[in-house]
Amino acid sequence: MILLHHLRIGRSLFTVWQLEELGIEYDLKVYHRHPETFLAPVELKAVHPLGKSPVIEDGDLILSESSSITTYLLEKFDTQNKFSPSRDDIANWANFTQWLHYPEGSVFCPLLVKMLLLRSNEPHITLTPYSERETALHLSHIANQLGDNEYIMGENFTAADFGVTYVVSLAKRLGLLDSYGSLNDYLERNLARPAFKQAVEKAVE
Repeated sequence: MILLHHLRIGRSLFTVWQLEELGIEYDLKVYHRHPETFLAPVELKAVHPLGKSPVIEDGDLILSESSSITTYLLEKFDTQNKFSPSRDDIANWANFTQWLHYPEGSVFCPLLVKMLLLRSNEPHITLTPYSERETALHLSHIANQLGDNEYIMGENFTAADFGVTYVVSLAKRLGLLDSYGSLNDYLERNLARPAFKQAVEKAVE
């Protein structure tokens, strides 16, 4: 059985969502952030040296990094390719993989900078224009990819939507989606999925 080390208020809620979508039996071990520093508790370092979440355990395997976890879950449990394309069409698979890794690899950093700047309540001579420029670039890129489609890869929901939904939801919390109607609709559509609601019920107090 999968054990997910779940840090409250953070990325791992979207791993719970994946487990629910895939119909996988799993357990949660819940951790809480420090109320003043908002950092993860030191107990997570006993699980993984980085002390971050999400981390899953499956037998002797301990795996971190959100997109790696997604890939592993797809390889082991998505045997009918419900949430990912078949490797028989390698170009389609490569494009899917690009979007699977894109949120963490490219989008998250400028959003994190924006979040930290908001906490400091002070603009920064280099970081503020960097964050503004890059977040606009990436949100426009996501909106262009989405177009008139329901989901990021087209009309069918795929595992690439987990990570994209996460960064779009973070952008919304940071007040960056006012001019992106299609991304607001995309977010609302995905967060209304029964599996996401089940994840919230299980993983959010």
